[in-house]
Amino acid sequence: MADATTTAKDRIDRALATLERKVLDLKARPATAPAVGDDDLFAPRAGLPEDAERIAALEAAGRDAAGALANAADAVRDILEQQAKDGQG
Repeated sequence: MADATTTAKDRIDRALATLERKVLDLKARPATAPAVGDDDLFAPRAGLPEDAERIAALEAAGRDAAGALANAADAVRDILEQQAKDGQG
């Protein structure tokens, strides 16, 4: 479980770092500058293999994160349930 969580966190960290770099690059550009080809970070771009890899990595990170969050929610529910039982006894 920890390995999947660490992997998901690493993927999210890489995606956030890329996003932050692109945002800083866009902010540094003057308003009169021509549009950047990838200024819409969430728009799908077809035909480039690196885009397919990027999208697959983001989808995998999302699935990993969702699974980790579901497991954490289950663990919290179990702890709360156990505390409720211990408090009644």
